[in-house]
Amino acid sequence: MTAPFDTAPAPYGGIPQRRPQHPPVPLLSDPDAVELTGPVFGIADVGPYDSDLTRQHPGEPIGERITVRGCVTDRHGRPVRGQLVELWQANAAGRYAHPADRHPAPLDPNFTGAGRCLTDDEGRYRFTTIRPGAYPQDDRSSVWRPAHLHFSLFGTAFAQRLVTQMYFPGDPLLAHDAIARTVPDPAARERLIASYDPALNVPGHALGYRWDIVLGGPAATWTEGEH
Repeated sequence: MTAPFDTAPAPYGGIPQRRPQHPPVPLLSDPDAVELTGPVFGIADVGPYDSDLTRQHPGEPIGERITVRGCVTDRHGRPVRGQLVELWQANAAGRYAHPADRHPAPLDPNFTGAGRCLTDDEGRYRFTTIRPGAYPQDDRSSVWRPAHLHFSLFGTAFAQRLVTQMYFPGDPLLAHDAIARTVPDPAARERLIASYDPALNVPGHALGYRWDIVLGGPAATWTEGEH
């Protein structure tokens, strides 16, 4: 008798009705030229104030100033160097500087809420910003989203992008947040919460939070689109 799985199954070919019926159309005569048309990120593209969201305008933004620092590592704990890290957030009143945000909270003319930086040789990143405010989930709900920061990380190509969110410790709204509850593993949800670190405080200026990001492996930081 033949043992189960002794014969390798045929490769999955998809549904015939969904297969392309015509040969691919070449868009460029030189395949390498596509790399010249895509985004290019480098040290020269990241300005000195890109990682300090409190110094991007002539005036001072309103809100509690914070610093957020951490390390980006791979699944084996090795630092990810030169990683482009982006951050965007609501202002201290819980409103984004975006035309689509209709929340009646006030805008801050001295706070855009977007920044970026490159990780150093140890995989470390750092942002200076203000603590964002909570905002209603929608116009018809009494549920409010907890304070959070959006992070994105780019790999070696523009299509290699991971997006996630960082939360603050002790926030009572977090237990009621529908987005955080989409993460099924309680331990994975805990890894989305930063820790207050007095050693990262800027005396007389900002409170410090630490939030490390792990790319891959059992201790990976949850990213949007995984579930």
